[in-house]
Amino acid sequence: MAITLGQRAKSIVRDPFFWVGSKEMGGTALGIAAWGLVTGVAMVKSGLSVPLALFMGLSVYAGSAQLAVLPLMAVGAPLWVVWFTAICVNLRFVILSSMWRSYFAHLSLRHRLAVAYFSGDVIFVNFMRRYPEARPQAEQLPYFWGAALTNWLAWQIPSTLGIFLADQIPLSWGLGFAGVLALLGVLLSMLKDRATWVASIVACTAAVAAFALPLKLNILVAIAAAVAAGLMAEQLQKQAGQLSAAKNEEPRS
Repeated sequence: MAITLGQRAKSIVRDPFFWVGSKEMGGTALGIAAWGLVTGVAMVKSGLSVPLALFMGLSVYAGSAQLAVLPLMAVGAPLWVVWFTAICVNLRFVILSSMWRSYFAHLSLRHRLAVAYFSGDVIFVNFMRRYPEARPQAEQLPYFWGAALTNWLAWQIPSTLGIFLADQIPLSWGLGFAGVLALLGVLLSMLKDRATWVASIVACTAAVAAFALPLKLNILVAIAAAVAAGLMAEQLQKQAGQLSAAKNEEPRS
């Protein structure tokens, strides 16, 4: 007998690893919530109607991309610039998805599409920390959904509140700064090696240096510079490791 979607969902929720994933995401939920609230307010303040802001929040579900394109939409940037910016900001998900494949390739296409929608940076970091070996395990799917649903609720509830309460929340509250702090918290949890540190520093430097460019194009400059610097640092790190290994293998007289 085929297992229905409801039965599968119940079995996942009852799995203890579902709650392990949810608990581990709880540590970053406050930062995600602040980020979501800021994004919800920003969408309405940028001129989007409430229905359109709700649609964007639920369908896009990518805070960094939303915050990146909102200034462009507000100043009437060409549509190709808006789309290109969103694609550049979200290019990292192509890499993340290729790594998720090692764990979830056995799932149906519909289930994999759902995983793709609910995946996120912090979920990925927590998942890879717990399961560094790329091989499927029964506990991984409940763990992912526990983390993913906690992250989704921590984002969508404050984002929706921000959309409906945007007119009552004054800019003097400094929510933009709170959003920056939330982003920094997420970013720092992902800085785990030299390549990511180099990419982050280069991105910050490039964004400031190119700040005078029109249509917020300094964002694209920062992304391109960070990707190039990160790849270069990773390649140099690999070469250094290979040279070190080769020296260790040289016969000693």
